Amino acid sequence: MLNTRLVKDTLVKRSTLLLLLISLSVVVIIAVGLTIKSIPLFEYSNIFQLLTDKVWSPMKGSFGFLPFIAGTLAVTLISLAIAIPLCVLTAIYLTEYASDTLKNMMFPLVNILAAIPPVLYGVWGVLFIVPLIQLYIAPVFGVVTSGYSVLAGGIVLAVMIFPIMISIMVEVLQTIPYELKAASLSLGATKWDTIKHVILKKARPGIVAAIVLSTSRAFGETIAVLMVCGNVAKVPTSVFDAGYPIPALIANNFGEMMSIPLYESALMFSALLLFVIIFVFNLISRLILRRLEGAQHG
Repeated sequence: MLNTRLVKDTLVKRSTLLLLLISLSVVVIIAVGLTIKSIPLFEYSNIFQLLTDKVWSPMKGSFGFLPFIAGTLAVTLISLAIAIPLCVLTAIYLTEYASDTLKNMMFPLVNILAAIPPVLYGVWGVLFIVPLIQLYIAPVFGVVTSGYSVLAGGIVLAVMIFPIMISIMVEVLQTIPYELKAASLSLGATKWDTIKHVILKKARPGIVAAIVLSTSRAFGETIAVLMVCGNVAKVPTSVFDAGYPIPALIANNFGEMMSIPLYESALMFSALLLFVIIFVFNLISRLILRRLEGAQHG
């Protein structure tokens, strides 16, 4: 009987290890596959030139990826600038101030937002956000624009990442021990002082993790951003300029890649570039999280 239990335990241990290795190998296979497909482009032009050139004209053999990198980063940063403060404040209100009735009403609405297909966000952006920017926001700054811009993409993307960011932040804030809050209040601190100096400080690693997960999703969003960004291959110098994120480039041009030499390799390189950006971002975020957790335990 004892030997049977040991054999079962060993089998479970080795099978779970095998599943872990399979999961990790998928990431390696994706990276290797994209790299191999990108080799023809590397032979045609060096990586530095590909990353710094602003001209995208495949028919003339120009493959400059800087506009797409800039468009991706611009849309993502705008979305985070909008989403982070709103989501943090929303999570604080739901966990510290809202009544049980309001919580029971709000959480299903957040889940509904998460279930809406991206294309519907894109349609909403075209019908409401783009005209709003064109007719009301841009004129305030003396700018004439069609409304299709990185700002429109950022707003739509911010709304898309609201559900996951709010859900994780609420879960994190609910794990803060009540004793910490009670101790702060008993020392004469106000509710807001307790939130600012105790709750948010304790929840900082979890909040950063929520931002990281949301940002990783934001980098890869395609359809909704494609519909509202304008898709012009130039480096945006203003939030009202059109942009062309990397996912939109892949989605828009994948069907045409067979008719132009090196086009397939260029699109594979753009996918590899997006993969590397997400990987580096997550790596840096993990280092920041580890430092924050170390500072708390220290």
